[in-house]
Amino acid sequence: MTFEVKKICCIGAGYVGGPTMAVIADKCPYITINVVDLNQERIKLWNHSDLNKLPVYETGLDRLIERCRGKNLHFSTKIRENIEEADMIFISVNTPTKNKGLGAGKASDLKWVEGCARDVAKFAKGHTIVVEKSTLPVKTAEAIKIILTAAQKSSNSEKKISFDVLSNPEFLAEGTAIKDLEKPDRVLIGGENINAINSLSKIYGNWVPKNKIIHTNIWSSELAKLTANAFLAQRVSSINSIAALCEKTGADVREVSKAVGTDSRIGCKFLNSGPGFGGSCFKKDILNLVYIANHFGLKEVADFWENVVDFNTFNQTRISQLIVKKLFGTISGKKISILGFAFKANTNDTRESPAINICKDFLEEGAHLSIHDPKVSSLQIEKDLGIEEQKTTQSNLASEGSWCFKEKITDAIEGADAIVILTEWDEYKKLDWDKVSTLMRKPSWLFDARGIISKINIEKTNLNFWSIGDGSL
Repeated sequence: MTFEVKKICCIGAGYVGGPTMAVIADKCPYITINVVDLNQERIKLWNHSDLNKLPVYETGLDRLIERCRGKNLHFSTKIRENIEEADMIFISVNTPTKNKGLGAGKASDLKWVEGCARDVAKFAKGHTIVVEKSTLPVKTAEAIKIILTAAQKSSNSEKKISFDVLSNPEFLAEGTAIKDLEKPDRVLIGGENINAINSLSKIYGNWVPKNKIIHTNIWSSELAKLTANAFLAQRVSSINSIAALCEKTGADVREVSKAVGTDSRIGCKFLNSGPGFGGSCFKKDILNLVYIANHFGLKEVADFWENVVDFNTFNQTRISQLIVKKLFGTISGKKISILGFAFKANTNDTRESPAINICKDFLEEGAHLSIHDPKVSSLQIEKDLGIEEQKTTQSNLASEGSWCFKEKITDAIEGADAIVILTEWDEYKKLDWDKVSTLMRKPSWLFDARGIISKINIEKTNLNFWSIGDGSL
């Protein structure tokens, strides 16, 4: 037996809620989906006639929005009305790390999740299936259930409300989110009521093979999401530690990665060295594990995972210090061209981007940064760096650090002492480096923190070259 789901309400129109609901709307045209958010500007952008202005950039998302928006997919700020009408409600709101109070710096701030649960308790009618979509610490569902159960017990006979709570964590990689949703490795659904679980399984069953839909208890589902992200982040820190060793020993981390990745027990994914992991989940989820482990008295477990985050920070500092040393020990007043600010290619997300800390290090050293990124706006960069854009020229660079944004790559490069590649955008791989070298001040440097440029393409130029993990340079 399953509950019939005709209307879905998703609370939260961010990087998870928007793309997820777009795919469900596309695959399930018989279901009406309303994505709601308190952020009026975000909702306005989701409804914008120009699909290039969508608040989330993901390959293929625009075609889904064009196909479904206004038909069975709607975006609004009408939270109460859509909760009242929904058979199933997805909670897909932000769960940032707490910056004060109990667990500050490690525990997730669940105020938005709790706020959603209270809104659902207040406005829902009839039977409602509530689905945790946000990445949440273990036992969060218990808090949601307590809030909903209290509302159920206090409801009058006319309202007759009841709830089921499910955990359905997302396993999306930004940049490939639509592909991950349309052809997932697995769909994980945790819960207690098999009828509620089957109702959500039936929705996914419209396009996901049955053997890829996994049922667990709700606690295992919550912990599996944190564990998956922790394991992936650990691989990133692991290969970056080897990259640092390669640079000292004369080895090449690309050759080491290839040799290690051919081992079927290890596999080749997440073995590309770089400036470190970023995004909204990896650091936050590991720190959640650290907090939970400490809470249950597992200090050694907590220390193990905290080291993964600590090394990630060390790796960014290592790169920025290395660059300063290569540039004769000072970059004060020098123009540094930063290619890429997003935390990875094919997304406009800058949350926890390695570029933020590296750029801040350069600014503290007094450099002038000329930043290019094909998808990140200057307003977002200003917010992340905490310093207003200052459009200086090479002839009047201030002694203190400053930065400006450039729409064209050539403008970002012209007159620069060094180029630093921090995001692996395809357009950076295709640059004519011989031509690039003529635009720069001599002696000029190229620092490839992503390992995407072949040194063969640089040998015929006048560029000094460093690539992460290449000990032969």
